[in-house]
Amino acid sequence: MDEYSKYRNPKRFFRPKNERILGGVCSGIAERMGWDPTLVRIAAVVSMVTGVFSGVVFIGYLITWAVTPSRRIRRDLSEEEASFWMGVSDRPKVTLSNIRYKFMDLEDRMQGIEKAVTSDEWRLRKQFRDLEKG
Repeated sequence: MDEYSKYRNPKRFFRPKNERILGGVCSGIAERMGWDPTLVRIAAVVSMVTGVFSGVVFIGYLITWAVTPSRRIRRDLSEEEASFWMGVSDRPKVTLSNIRYKFMDLEDRMQGIEKAVTSDEWRLRKQFRDLEKG
């Protein structure tokens, strides 16, 4: 199993079963974005009551409630899992950029190893080691 499929993605959007008031949509949005659920709930209520698009917000809430899966919020991530998911971006351009830089770093390291192994100094040191062995 590779590194990316080893852990269940905690960044996926869902409605939490254990931390919700009405349908869990506001709590799910807050969990996904890393915000305080109370502030998201207040913003949703204020926009539904006073906003120009109050009907749109309410219908959007209902649609999101109907199509979003629900599950329990996992707070028991191991230190290794938490560290892994902190380094994973959910934006494809950022992920592609990170992969590109990892490969560039690997390429630089491989060139350094190749330069060291093919150098005259390495060959000379190998000959000294061979002489010391007998």
